[in-house]
Amino acid sequence: MDIGGTHVTAAHVDVTAGSLSLGPSHREPIEGTVSADEFVSALVRCAGRLPGPAGEHWTIALPGPFDYQHGIGRYEGVGKFEALRGFDLRTALTARLPGHPTVAFCNDADSFTLGEWQAGAARGQRTVTGLTLGTGVGSCFLREGTIVRQGHGIPPGGRVDLMEHAGRPLEETVSRRALRRAYARAATDPGEPDVREIAERARKGDSAAVGVFTQAFHALGLVLGPLLAAYEPDVLVIGGSIAGSWDLVAPPLREGIAAAAPESGRTVVVPAQFPERAPLLGAAYLATAVNAPSG
Repeated sequence: MDIGGTHVTAAHVDVTAGSLSLGPSHREPIEGTVSADEFVSALVRCAGRLPGPAGEHWTIALPGPFDYQHGIGRYEGVGKFEALRGFDLRTALTARLPGHPTVAFCNDADSFTLGEWQAGAARGQRTVTGLTLGTGVGSCFLREGTIVRQGHGIPPGGRVDLMEHAGRPLEETVSRRALRRAYARAATDPGEPDVREIAERARKGDSAAVGVFTQAFHALGLVLGPLLAAYEPDVLVIGGSIAGSWDLVAPPLREGIAAAAPESGRTVVVPAQFPERAPLLGAAYLATAVNAPSG
């Protein structure tokens, strides 16, 4: 199961002979402002709509801050899932999912990057950096298929979201809420559009909307450039809901990376090949315990 800031997706994944086969999936809308009970109900409803027997084991990919070992939310001041702060999600789901399965949790950026490394845009690459752009900035660093949390060019804990731009937290510039806030300040008659609508306005020539994307993703490039120059990944693969506007994200992002670190040019910057499937495949891969995070 993959949980984003606006949706939850569930699928059966068959793990046999070391390979993963993704079955039918179901997607359910969910907002980051729902209560804990509404959140659990949405996940149970999504799982219940899958065809076939209930799974005996569920691995759930979701964004941090979250205590993945104990299944407890640590969200506070991040604009999403505040109702899960201190909430024991594992116990709640184990009780309500069909068959009372075992439930494990993993970081959504980790599962996304592993899924793209297995089957998508990063397949076959030795070193990979993955980013998810949505309600926040998720990140993962891989070396030969193993998650690394520390080392040259890797921010503390592997978390790009904890970095700063212009003396402010990065997610104050690059996130769903940051883009909406920036557009509300810049536009003469902004209304309350979400990021997808802001992107559509940019494509139609709205200069305020174009400026919002340009400024945000040039800033992200400036932050990423030194990391890429030091870590030297073969590929930077980007997913998440905002990456769906790749035509608006890629040019300022690449320009920012090049401006900050011209020597980072060996890293290929690409969008996800399977943005919806990759987190599900990666979560299943983590569930097999073949990959154990290091660092």
